[in-house]
Amino acid sequence: MKGFIGARQTTLASEISLTGTGVHSGAPVSITLCPADGDTGLRFQISNHDADGIEIAADQQWVTGVTLCTVLGDGNGTSVATVEHVLAALRGLGVDNALIEIDSAEVPIMDGSAAPFVEAIDEVGLTELEAPRRFLKVLKPICVEENGAVGELTPYNGFHLDIEIDFETPLIGNQKLAIDVNPGSFRREIARARTFGFMSDVERLWAAGLALGASLENTVAIGDDRIINREGLRFSDEFVRHKALDAVGDLTLAGAPLLGSYRSRRGGHRLNALVLKALFADAEAWTMVEAPRYREVRHAELSHRLAAANFAADRS
Repeated sequence: MKGFIGARQTTLASEISLTGTGVHSGAPVSITLCPADGDTGLRFQISNHDADGIEIAADQQWVTGVTLCTVLGDGNGTSVATVEHVLAALRGLGVDNALIEIDSAEVPIMDGSAAPFVEAIDEVGLTELEAPRRFLKVLKPICVEENGAVGELTPYNGFHLDIEIDFETPLIGNQKLAIDVNPGSFRREIARARTFGFMSDVERLWAAGLALGASLENTVAIGDDRIINREGLRFSDEFVRHKALDAVGDLTLAGAPLLGSYRSRRGGHRLNALVLKALFADAEAWTMVEAPRYREVRHAELSHRLAAANFAADRS
């Protein structure tokens, strides 16, 4: 099932269990991605000292924090942080339904990218369900500007990212990435890009109780005049590619695959969240559409773009 998004919803073919460390908490974490029925969506089930199997949907209405990562909370003290990479892997590969069981309050950082999740999902594969796939279709432009950052969603026949970052350090500078996102391009161009941080910020972050699990094994460390990691970068523009990865994960909180183009300038988790909030605040800016059924066409022959071109609006 690699490389396409068909007309029916999907889930994982079997369970996936992984272990790692929370990049901010420094705590050990076990996470299991489980198959789920159609129309379940993506949901976290958190079991720790403060909660026992409490579920939180991967939905923008449950965002409670956007400082250096995206945090979801149920409003009663249970939360799960750093959700963006695992959500990006699931959405990027076209997984519609999964229960994400986790025994800590933070998703493990793994190697700082979505690649370990992608590899694990590819190993077990996906299963198609009977339920038709539903997309969230952007109907008109939604733009948010804040402190020099700009985020905009516009109508598009597919899912497109146009990301630009601009840092003063010449080790990053101005970087741009424009890409149509589908399972193939996500694997090749986005999934392996790692999170990054500045050595000059380390002591401040530690004092704030953040980045306690960060290391050269899971973070691209930027010094005054060089990249500290011995192996260097995975892409010459790995920094903007990671921002694209974060955007895929954060936009997963729309609750359904997006049909739209997302433009981000100097953005991050906060901007991504604000754009989704603005989108849902305008009932005329979006609608839900259902993929058509083509009995005479094999699912593997359906492309995201072809299917998107034939959707009928459904506001039910």
